[in-house]
Amino acid sequence: MVKVLTFDDVNVDGKTVLLRVDINSPLDPGTKAFLDDTRIQAILPTLQRLVKARVIVLAHQSRPGKNDFTSTLGHSRELGRLLGRQVKWVEDIHGPNAMAAIEGLEPGEILMLNNVRMDEEETSTSEDIDAMAETSLVQHLASVADVFVNDAFACAHRATPSIVGFTHLLPCVAGELMGDELKKLGEALESPNRPCLAVLGGVKVNDSIQVADNMLRNGIADEVWPTGGVANLLLDLAGIDIGDVNRSFLKNELGDHWMTTVGQAKALINDHGDQIHLPVDVAANVEGNRVDMSIDNLPLEAPLFDMGLASIRHLSNAIKSAGTVILNGPAGVFELNDFALGTVEMLNACAESDAYVVVGGGHTATLVAKRGLASKMGHVSTGGGACLDFIAGRTLPAIASLEASAQSFSMDVSVTAEKNV
Repeated sequence: MVKVLTFDDVNVDGKTVLLRVDINSPLDPGTKAFLDDTRIQAILPTLQRLVKARVIVLAHQSRPGKNDFTSTLGHSRELGRLLGRQVKWVEDIHGPNAMAAIEGLEPGEILMLNNVRMDEEETSTSEDIDAMAETSLVQHLASVADVFVNDAFACAHRATPSIVGFTHLLPCVAGELMGDELKKLGEALESPNRPCLAVLGGVKVNDSIQVADNMLRNGIADEVWPTGGVANLLLDLAGIDIGDVNRSFLKNELGDHWMTTVGQAKALINDHGDQIHLPVDVAANVEGNRVDMSIDNLPLEAPLFDMGLASIRHLSNAIKSAGTVILNGPAGVFELNDFALGTVEMLNACAESDAYVVVGGGHTATLVAKRGLASKMGHVSTGGGACLDFIAGRTLPAIASLEASAQSFSMDVSVTAEKNV
C-alpha cells in the first residue's frame, strides 16, 4: 500500500498551503464557457479541509499550441461559484504580482495563480527532480509556503516542477481526491473480491496490454476480457486473420510500440491464454452498415468496430457474476450509433452487477457520467493516463514524490505544524 502524508498527519490551519490541482476542463470553443465542471467539483473536499489556511492554487488548462489553452481566470470564477465565496486570481505564476498577492492572503482566503503551463519551466524542464527543485517556479513558491498539497491525480503520471519539484523542500501531502484515488484503486488491486475481471478496450492498445500483463502475472485478475482494438490485436495474434485494413490500423496507432506490444501480447497468450476471453463474433462496418459475423468468417476487408451480439452477451454475463471489475476503454467505435451497442451493454452490465466496479478515467469515465451511471459504480477515476499507469504497475512520479516526501518529513511534520501557527 502507498504510504503518503495526509491531512491527518499535518496541521494546515493558519498555514500557507500550495495546492496543485488538475481542473483541466472541456471549454466551449467560442465562448470558453465550461462544458463540464466535474474536475473542479472533485477538488471541493480538499478545499473544505483547508478552510483555515491561506490557499494558493496551481492549475493548468490544456497545453501550449492547443485551442483551449487559456488562462485560469474562468476556473477561479467557476470555483468561486461552486464554493459560494470569492476565489482571487492573479495574471502571474511566481513573478512580482503573484508574490505580492500571496503576501496579502489572510487565513481562509484562496488565490488561484495563472495557468502553470504558461511558464516555460513547467513545460521544458528535464525529468530530473533535483533540476526541477532548482527552477524559479519552485524556489519562489516554496519560499512562501509551509505545505504542498497534491490533489492532481490526473497529472500523477507527469514529472514536472509543479508536480514533483517540491518533494524535498516542503512536506508534500496527498489531497482528499488524491488519497481517495490511491485508496480505492489500491484496494481493488491488492485485495479484489473474486472473481476479478479486467475489461480492457479503447485505442491505447499498448497500455491495455501492459495492464493485462501486470494483472495476470501478479494474480490480480482471474480473467481478462479484451474489447475494441485490444481484442482485434489479440484475435490476430491468436491466429484469427482480422484483415489487412484492421492490422494496418493497429500498426499505425501503435507506431514505435508495435513490436514491443506484439511481443508482450504473444507472451501473454502463451502463458495465460486460458484466462483471456476473446470475442467469438464481431461487428464490421460494411459500407456504413453494421454487419455481425462469427470470427470463423474472418478475414473481411472492412473495419471491425464492435463486438458481436454473442460476445456482448458473454461479457455482460461475466460482469454480472464478477466480484470485482476493472474497466478501461470503450468496447468499440461508440461515437457511431450502430456500433455503440457493445459499450452501452457493457456499462449497463457494470451498473447492474453486484461487483465492485472500478472505471478508468478518460473516455470511459465521461461515458459513465453522460449515461448517469456513476453512482452505480464502485469508483470512477478522475485520471485517464494516470489510472492506466497505476493499474499497469508503473511508477507514477507524483506518487513517488509524495512517498519520498513522507519519508523526509515524517519525523518533523509535527514540529513544522506547530512552529508556524
